[in-house]
Amino acid sequence: MTEVGRIPGMADGSEQGVDGERPAKADVIVVTGLSGAGLSTAATALEDLGWYVAENLPPQLMLSMIDLAVQAEPPLQRLAVVMDVRSRLFTGDLERVVTDLAARPVNTRVLFLEAADSVLVRRFEQVRRSHPLQSDTADRTLTDGIAVEREQLAPVKAAADLVIDTSALSGPDLRRKIEAAFGDAASDTIRVTVESFGFKYGLPMDSDVVCDVRFLPNPHWIAELRPHTGQDAAVRDYVLSRDGAEDYLATYHRLLDLTTAGYRREGKRYMTIAVGCTGGKHRSVAMAEALAARLEKAPDLTVNVVHRDLGRE
Repeated sequence: MTEVGRIPGMADGSEQGVDGERPAKADVIVVTGLSGAGLSTAATALEDLGWYVAENLPPQLMLSMIDLAVQAEPPLQRLAVVMDVRSRLFTGDLERVVTDLAARPVNTRVLFLEAADSVLVRRFEQVRRSHPLQSDTADRTLTDGIAVEREQLAPVKAAADLVIDTSALSGPDLRRKIEAAFGDAASDTIRVTVESFGFKYGLPMDSDVVCDVRFLPNPHWIAELRPHTGQDAAVRDYVLSRDGAEDYLATYHRLLDLTTAGYRREGKRYMTIAVGCTGGKHRSVAMAEALAARLEKAPDLTVNVVHRDLGRE
């Protein structure tokens, strides 16, 4: 088998049975391959795509887990199981496992990751770890461990639906290939949280980028606006009409377009934008709402607005 695009027969997660009943079959991916070829990266990528991922299960437990998953309420519709030689019960008899799965209400696909020996040696040396099978060889060398594993997994590779050679791939490159093969229409969506806050209460711990809108006049010093918040029309109109407010929003929106494009290339799917003023009541709230309204127009962003310090005063 050679590398291909999206796996034929994979459901997109949106299929419905007759009259709203559960789909007839769940999707199961068996992820396996050579140690050091990127199994952990693949598992993380699948998890970010919404797959339930279980790692290092022996075949017997894997079959039991899949049975539990499809019988659960609600049932798991997308399950990925990572199997490698770290499990001493893994014999490489994947054909038997796939045959057993054929009798279950699941669509099973096998993903196999490999890489050149020289690349695997370099990766193990970089992390200063030994190969899982190294101690089982006569000379106990890294190259011998890789050779034994490659021979042991040859039948598994031959039976795989998708083989990816990661020799020349970076982590983000591998993530993109996983997304192309196993993602759905929502795979490229970035979940953005726009969070207003007050600097006097400290920066949000989970912020990726921070906007400081304290350069705008503070409605706190206007008696009729002080009791209100940035969610009220009077305060919102006041803040957005100040010199520089609209220019700031337009410029920052453009910067965020560039940032989210970079996030997408790097496989990041979450972003928290912190918008701060002094107390988190007027300016930051109004500007956060306005910025979120601009971001929501992008089809590949899911935007949520949070006002951390609103009402704290």
